[in-house]
Amino acid sequence: MATLLNLEDFDEPETRPDTSYYNTDKTMLPAGSKHHDAQTMGIGKAIAVLTSGGDAQGMNAAVRAVVRVGIYTGAKVYFVHEGYQGLVDGGDNIKEASWESVSMMLQLGGTVIGSARCQDFRGREGRLKAACNLVKKGITNLCVIGGDGSLTGADTFRSEWSGLLADLVKADTITEDEAKKSSYLNIVGLVGSIDNDFCGTDMTIGTDSALHRIMEIVDAITTTAQSHQRTFVLEVMGRHCGYLALVTALACGADWVFVPESPPEENWEEHLCRRLSETRGRGSRLNIIIVAEGAIDLHGKPITSDLIKDLVIKRLGYDTRVTVLGHVQRGGTPSAFDRILGSRMGVEAVMALLEGTPDTPACVVSLSGNQAIRLPLMECVQVTKEVTQAMNEKKFEEALKLRGKSFENNWKVYRTLAHIRPPSAKSGYNLAVLNVGAPAAGMNAAVRSTVRIGIIQGHRMFAVHDGFEGLAKGQIEEIGWSGVGGWTGQGGSRLGTKRTLPKKYFEEISNNISNYNIHGLIIVGGFEAFTGSLELMEGRCKYEELCIPIVVIPATVSNNVPGSDFSIGADTALNTITVTCDRIKQSAAGTKRRVFIIETMGGYCGYLATMAGFAAGADAAYIYEESVNIHELQTNVEHLTEKMKTTVKRGLILRNEKCNDNYSTDFIFNLYSEEGKGVFDCRKNVLGHMQQGGTPTPFDRNFGTKMGAKAVLWMTGKVKECSRHGRIFANTPDSACLLGMRKRSLVFQPLVELKEQTDFAHRLPKEQWWLKLRPILKILAKYKINLDTSDHAHMEHITRKTSHPTNI
Repeated sequence: MATLLNLEDFDEPETRPDTSYYNTDKTMLPAGSKHHDAQTMGIGKAIAVLTSGGDAQGMNAAVRAVVRVGIYTGAKVYFVHEGYQGLVDGGDNIKEASWESVSMMLQLGGTVIGSARCQDFRGREGRLKAACNLVKKGITNLCVIGGDGSLTGADTFRSEWSGLLADLVKADTITEDEAKKSSYLNIVGLVGSIDNDFCGTDMTIGTDSALHRIMEIVDAITTTAQSHQRTFVLEVMGRHCGYLALVTALACGADWVFVPESPPEENWEEHLCRRLSETRGRGSRLNIIIVAEGAIDLHGKPITSDLIKDLVIKRLGYDTRVTVLGHVQRGGTPSAFDRILGSRMGVEAVMALLEGTPDTPACVVSLSGNQAIRLPLMECVQVTKEVTQAMNEKKFEEALKLRGKSFENNWKVYRTLAHIRPPSAKSGYNLAVLNVGAPAAGMNAAVRSTVRIGIIQGHRMFAVHDGFEGLAKGQIEEIGWSGVGGWTGQGGSRLGTKRTLPKKYFEEISNNISNYNIHGLIIVGGFEAFTGSLELMEGRCKYEELCIPIVVIPATVSNNVPGSDFSIGADTALNTITVTCDRIKQSAAGTKRRVFIIETMGGYCGYLATMAGFAAGADAAYIYEESVNIHELQTNVEHLTEKMKTTVKRGLILRNEKCNDNYSTDFIFNLYSEEGKGVFDCRKNVLGHMQQGGTPTPFDRNFGTKMGAKAVLWMTGKVKECSRHGRIFANTPDSACLLGMRKRSLVFQPLVELKEQTDFAHRLPKEQWWLKLRPILKILAKYKINLDTSDHAHMEHITRKTSHPTNI
């Protein structure tokens, strides 16, 4: 049976451990509670950074940020090679880092400074050696990037610090003066783990990249499975956490998923075989089964991929193959998300270390929505351990809840969408879904979810081709469950999409709404979807047929729709830009010094240029929202020229396509070419519409799926609310809403309220959260900008319960 969804299932409670000691970074700038200048707060201090445990893509971005922001503040920063083992062994394992020593690290997977499992550090003798090595270097601040075990070890080290110093003084290993100068140790943790099993952060460093690797393989396997009518069983990593398996299943529309937090019911073998045979009976040529490596049954017995393979072959006789992904999930280039996440966390870690006092407990830097926050380290570790304890005690419902509301939501959405025999009861309502604006990867996932959840709710679902124009021309057809099969991994828009607005077609649209008896419109698209829906609202006063509920799901690579921090498709475009920049920079390997000028899409919105600047390590990113003048251009050229005269061989300049009418891409290219003569040469590249294409990323597939599901649930309630004697009449402001992601929650906002937040001339929201990231972008590019952290200090007191990852 499918798990029926309610609108309340998507509520994301703002519950985290108590943060009485901590600042929260509402603006994504370095947080601070004292009035000081960030450029001087690190003078006389030393920071060490190490990576421990299993490697995770994005660790290098975090190391790079710690080094560069630490140096920016005036502190000395040290690499600790080979994790805790290097801390224990000392010597050349602890080396001072320079600005240039972290160049070209962003695009590298794994960890450049090395990681190792260290038994020595588990014993007090090993920690004594580590403490001695830090004291001799004058290091009193330690940034640890690793999983819960590594972070627990760091907290133990800190709690023992005074005792360790006393023992070292007693043994004449260090002097009284050295002990006094190193009287306390500050610890800040960053969670680097592909498993996403740490409570207290929405995402851990490396998880998104691991999902990219998994989805690349799933997409490749899908083609061969369809060719031969095969069943594939894929085993993914995650230890005792089913996050990777669950999100993979949701993103690829798998037939079945096994996760340790929710073992299958008794006689699951019968249910699995029945589902596979019914799927084949409905015309599918393949079956995909996802298995988490820690999957178990209700009795705690492991469910392995080979066990499932043997079961399918024996009972169904299907040609079945097993693929164990293994360490390929840890490898490869980090995704744009992980590069940005690691960079943001690294910045916040440095500020937390330098603001620490002897009374400040060890903290972990976490992600909450689009905010970087600091949380008590051991409270997060404790809740993480409670999940494992609940599973060991076979309290699976409790374990599922401890994973957090979002994990539960993912599980419910997956189980609902995997249901292959929709209820026969009909609601009597007809809903239509259409795409409006430019194509964006993830649109198809949103449409698939919309159609299937609508059918489960008992509605008749209609697909409208070619946007508002198709609605006017009657390009409308009923679409069933199988009609959207396999859509999650397809880019572009299967329904077809156009930028045409509806105002000139009101009469034709009204007639077709009446002819097809449509009771609600679900519009997936960009700024045109938003403005077109506002036009439909304006037409309600003249055309009664337009008085039906409307919901807009933002989908555009530009990420410029008001009311939502993120739009479907922007993550895919950002990754496309990032990969392209990597290749362009690599092309200069072995040549003389070279600067690349790259033009990105986005209209007037600088989101793609800014975030790609973070992910690719740009020297500058020119956008419309932050006006540029000739003085700033001159400063940028001179700054880059000085860098290129030393050890830097490559420069990267990003320009949003509409940042300035006069300072065009050609102008900037010519300027840098002229001023760089004798130092570097220039190349330019306009990325164009390749940014709109490609296979959707795991984020966009999952985001689109959850947005579609929630939109239909809202629509179901609204059509019932507006039903009068068998007719629908919706004419209130809250009957036409946009569904957007605000911080951690998916929220519905009346379109008329969003009008006040919109710059219609430039197709932009008046406020954009990511603009506050730009000072950090400049710091990481070695600009000497002033940043008073007291302007960005925030305190937040939150309840004890820890929330867990969301990959909306």
